[in-house]
This record gives sequence, structure tokens and C-alpha cells, in this order.
Amino acid sequence: MLSQSANSPSRLVHLLSTQLTNKRLLLPFFLALALAYEPIRTITLPTLADAFFQVSVFVAGTLFIYYYLVDKLPQLELSYLKAKSPALEIVFAAVLGALPGCGGAIIVVTQFTKRQASFASVVAVLTATMGDAAFLLLAKKPLEGLLIIGIGVGVGIISGLIVNVIHKQEFCQPDEQHAQPHDCTKPSTMVIASTKVWKVALLPSLVIAFLIAFNVDLGEFEHSITLVGAAMAIFAVLVWALSSEGKTYKQITGEDEEFEPPSKFTRVLQDTHFVTAWVVASFMLYELAVTLFGLDLKQWFSEFAVFAPLIAVLIGLLPGCGPQIVVTTLYIQGIIPFSALAGNAISNDGDALFPAIAMAPKAAVLATCYSAIPALGVGYGLYWLM
Repeated sequence: MLSQSANSPSRLVHLLSTQLTNKRLLLPFFLALALAYEPIRTITLPTLADAFFQVSVFVAGTLFIYYYLVDKLPQLELSYLKAKSPALEIVFAAVLGALPGCGGAIIVVTQFTKRQASFASVVAVLTATMGDAAFLLLAKKPLEGLLIIGIGVGVGIISGLIVNVIHKQEFCQPDEQHAQPHDCTKPSTMVIASTKVWKVALLPSLVIAFLIAFNVDLGEFEHSITLVGAAMAIFAVLVWALSSEGKTYKQITGEDEEFEPPSKFTRVLQDTHFVTAWVVASFMLYELAVTLFGLDLKQWFSEFAVFAPLIAVLIGLLPGCGPQIVVTTLYIQGIIPFSALAGNAISNDGDALFPAIAMAPKAAVLATCYSAIPALGVGYGLYWLM
């Protein structure tokens, strides 16, 4: 396939033009400038190494365990639970939302568009889900991660039960049944090629990451480890930037019928590269803000802490997992309080909001607004308590 592409000038030009207009390339371009400029290079290398060893490696390890324990969730039907007990359906939807990642939430949204789940279950699952940011939090702060998941499930169940009283079960359901959304995509050649590097680097990187986490003195190896960590972070960002989003499995027809879903390890890398890109961006912006402009975000949030939950909740309303990973990163760095993290976790809907907007926009908007109300309540409740 690669040889056929290379022999076709039009396809090659199309590929190059696509990559040149790829907004993802802005991040590696920014990193290249930072490494080329000597005064910034001194903060860029350790920042990249910290992003890799403190976050990326633990995220990859957590994802590896998760995907191998839960290979593939069955497409559970909520219609039976809804007919038997609306409360049982809502509880189960909230539990699905608590699963790290967006798979559980997408399942419920799928059933809703098929008129097999109620609007209350959509509110419950979107309130309970934390998206891909859950992997990051569980990897770095597992106790806080489990606590946030527990809070999300509890608030999701209560929100769903209240909405079930206010609205009928068929409220906002689309008139037509839609095709099922797909959360897994055909991996690019870049992602597949990166597996060779990660298979060699993952285990040694985990050992180094644990040594760093336990404050073990690395002595004369510290500089070399910093360079390796920075190189791996740049590698992950480049793979993410140069990888096309691809087609989803079940959209593939005709010549792609023989395509098989990616392996569990490939799925781990796809998510790890995505998380790494956002973490690197947030780490770099924070370090540059502190070093070049003297902006101390930690001090700013301390002085104006009353606005932290509100800002985090508003960020949570943005679709996708990227902005939410930034919020979680700020919490891990000790910049924002736990109350802000909790508010963001409840208000954010992760990637599940994209198929919801596409197939049931009214329900998606209303469910997002409904999730923002308890998010503000929990965020500011914890703020005053803590």
C-alpha cells in the first residue's frame, strides 16, 4: 500500500498538503522553536522529561492494565432495565459512566439514539463520566481518582433520578434510529510503527519513573535520563501529530472489509499519545508563563481561589477530553484545588458529547446544562468545606 501511494504523485501531494494544514503540527513546531532557542531550551528539556516520566509512562501502564482486564465491553441493552425499573437503569448508566475513558458513556448515548434508553440515563452517564482524564488521575493519584469516580457516580445517580421526575423517559429522543457511534478508529501507520519503540522502552521507562517517584538519586545518569525522557515525549507528540484520525471499524466497507480492530497495545498507545500531547502542552505553557512572564498560576489560584471551581466547571462544558486533561494536570501539579477538579469531573462529558451532539443535539445541550448545575454545587460545596 505504501509503494502504491508513493507511485501516485496526486496522492502524495494530497498527503503532504493534509499534513501541512494539520493543526496538530503546531505543537511539535512550537517544541522545535523552544529547543532551538537556548534560554528556553534549559526549561524545555526537563519539562518534556517530567511530562514523559511523571505522566505518560504511568498512563501507558494504567491503560495497559485496563485494556487487558476489560478487553471489550458488551453492547448492553438498557431497554430491559428501563422497562423493569427506571431507577435501576439510571444507576447502571451512572456505573457505565464511571468507567475510565468514554466507552461507557458512548454506549448509553448509543442506546438513547436507538430509543432504548431514557434521557435521565443520558444525564446520569454524562454527569458520572470523567473521560480520558480519569486514566491520568488514576495513574498519578489513585486514591483521589477513586474518590472522584465515587463522587461522580453518586451525583450522576441523584441527577438522573431528579431528571426522571421532571421529564418523561422519551424526552428529547430522536425520531429516527441512528447508526451506532464508534469510539475506536483504524490506527495510522505511524501508530503501528511506534509500537516497536514502545515495546522496547515501556518497561525500562516504568522502572525509571518509579525511581523518580520515590525520589531515588539518579546521580550521574540524571542528565542522560532527562534527554531520553525529552526524546520520548517529543516522539509521542510527533506520532500523535502525524497520525490521521482514520475511519472507525464499522464504517469500513469494500476494500477495507478485511481490516481488523487494532490490538490492545496499539489502543494503549493511541490514548497515551493523545494524553501526552495535551500534558506536554500544559506543562510547557505553565513553565513558560512562570519563567518568561512571571505568572504564578498557583499563587493566582490561591488569591482568587473562589473562581477556581467556576473556571473548571466552564472548561468541563467544552466537548472532548483534551481540556479536561489540562485541568487534571493542573491539579496534579498542585495548582488548582480538589474542589475545582471535582467540579470539572462532574461537568465534563468527554468524547461522548461528540456523538450526542451529532445524533441528538437538543438532548446533548440540555444534558450538559443539567450536569453543570450539580458540578457547581459540588465544586463550591467542597470549596467551602475544605
